[in-house]
Amino acid sequence: MYVLWVLLFLMILYMIRGVKGPTIWDRLLALNLIATKIIVIIVIFASLQDEAFLLDFALLYSLSSFIGTIFIALFLSKQRLGKRRGKR
Repeated sequence: MYVLWVLLFLMILYMIRGVKGPTIWDRLLALNLIATKIIVIIVIFASLQDEAFLLDFALLYSLSSFIGTIFIALFLSKQRLGKRRGKR
């Protein structure tokens, strides 16, 4: 049970980094770390409650988080590349 509190504390620290982050890549990393901690919390909760269907939700959440992170990173890199081409 203490592990859940530690994970929640780490999520709060990552939220602070996401808000304060000097670059957009720091914010994206903080969002990805928060999603990872949520997945771990779901898996721990599923094992404590002995509910196997929650593992399916964890798997779906991890897949959507991964795809979302990839799309955001691609969008940001294309946007940055477009700004560089506009300056030349």
